[in-house]
Amino acid sequence: MTRLARLTVLLALLALVLAPATARAAKPRASFNHLESEVMCDVCGVPLNIANSPRADQQREEIKQLIAQGKTEKQIKDILVARYGPSILATPQDHGFQLATYLIPIAVVAAAAAALAIALPRWRRRRKIADAEDDEDAVPALSAADQRRLDEDLARFGA
Repeated sequence: MTRLARLTVLLALLALVLAPATARAAKPRASFNHLESEVMCDVCGVPLNIANSPRADQQREEIKQLIAQGKTEKQIKDILVARYGPSILATPQDHGFQLATYLIPIAVVAAAAAALAIALPRWRRRRKIADAEDDEDAVPALSAADQRRLDEDLARFGA
């Protein structure tokens, strides 16, 4: 290999090694659309992306200003929580009671579904057994005299 080719390969390898480091160093930019869906209007009580009020417009402008200052989504959320309280967030915080208020109903529904998945086959089996017993009881056994009379009637009608 020539000296120029070696230098080119070396520079390419160096660029590949340094590329992840520069990507990690770049601050993630906050997305207004994403934040708008995760922040509640403090007056309307609905997410900003569907709120339609002057106060919601003020909050949108406030978020746009924080994004223009270079704040990350986490920093913006922290600022909003400090100003308006935790109820400003549409999604729960990832710890404590806020998280439990979302996870407990999900766990209850999952437990109910599991209980039904176990109970339904048992109920169906019991029902089939009960139906089979009812079928046996529905047709009473014929006495000898009735059986003889039935055979005579069938013979008379040619069956």
